[in-house]
Amino acid sequence: MPIDARRDVFQAIADPTRRQIIALIARESMNLNAIAEKFEISRPAISQQIKILTECGLVIVRQQGRERICEAQLSALAQVSDWVEQYRVLWEARMDKLGDLLKDVQQEKRTKRKHK
Repeated sequence: MPIDARRDVFQAIADPTRRQIIALIARESMNLNAIAEKFEISRPAISQQIKILTECGLVIVRQQGRERICEAQLSALAQVSDWVEQYRVLWEARMDKLGDLLKDVQQEKRTKRKHK
């Protein structure tokens, strides 16, 4: 199945149902019916969510006898991790600067109290 250029891992994790599906099958591979039993939405709706996850590269579906087994492919989540990491580094630097500023302000207050 070709990957739809409009779909990416960020779209996959944007939906809470898809995140729950990923969490379920990350623990163990499951067939579509077992996944559908965990949700209060229809089996076709679950199939649609699985289709999106497959197009995003987070799930592979393999035929095992009469069943379709869903397996998580979590390596695609590295894209999310990489994207988040750049902002973590940025915010850590900003928080460090804020911490330094607060220390300076506290030190200044202590110094002023000593001189009174």
